[in-house]
Amino acid sequence: MTTPPALLIAGTGTRDEGHAAAFHDFVGELAARRPDLPVAGGLIGPGSHPLSAAVTRLIGEGVTRFAVVPLTLNPAACPRDGIAAALAREAERHADASFACAPPLGPHPTLLGVLERRLDEALGNRPRLPSDRAETTVLLVSDGSPHAEANAEVHRAARLLWEGRGFAGVEVAFASLAAPDVTSALDRCAKLGARRVVLLPYFLFAGDALERVRQQAEGWGLAHPEVEVVSADVIGPAWELADLVMERYEDATRTAGTAGTTESARIAGSAGAAGTAGTAGTA
Repeated sequence: MTTPPALLIAGTGTRDEGHAAAFHDFVGELAARRPDLPVAGGLIGPGSHPLSAAVTRLIGEGVTRFAVVPLTLNPAACPRDGIAAALAREAERHADASFACAPPLGPHPTLLGVLERRLDEALGNRPRLPSDRAETTVLLVSDGSPHAEANAEVHRAARLLWEGRGFAGVEVAFASLAAPDVTSALDRCAKLGARRVVLLPYFLFAGDALERVRQQAEGWGLAHPEVEVVSADVIGPAWELADLVMERYEDATRTAGTAGTTESARIAGSAGAAGTAGTAGTA
């Protein structure tokens, strides 16, 4: 029987220890869910818990085949030293190891469904009339990027979230690095006639950035009592997120069975921000 590849979960590096802790708690939950698989996770970029350390640990346990799942919502938000380049380096460091990388997670219909549930939770999870949604504007808040393509992907997610769900509108704001910021976006919502706005974080896990965003929204709400501002929760370690990670793992595993996976990692290293199953991943 062929041993399945290890599940290597790659996240974007952060100095936010709360976010990093939530990332590793989620990796631990997946490991407990699949005791038949070697599972590890690491981060690309600033902060602790680097991806290279996770690879080294699994190599030490005898792993030679890796199926990599980027734990990110935005396929275009790739740091300069991204997952693709990191996998190419690991392929060079460990000549006997092979790596196949799945696409990023979002905006997947499953996660859009979780976001819709977070909206309902923020509104009280009580029986509601269609008119309740028609009177609610959603403000989807994401990390910003200096890359226009990454910010455009957030606008795409907002459009997909709006379609067919009956909300008055879905506007976009960014926690940093891009416009509009939260207060400017709330100003726009008010000018468009919103009387109720739900601040919806487009984040997998909570952290310092989310706290700053919520504080900005609370401050704006105090200055504009005519508009009700409600904060929703992050996607978090929902069962749908775990299912989607395993679906992506299966994608990468199938690719590993049909292609030279060390070569896939080398292709990923030159592919930049492009992300396709089995070749390049993005952060």
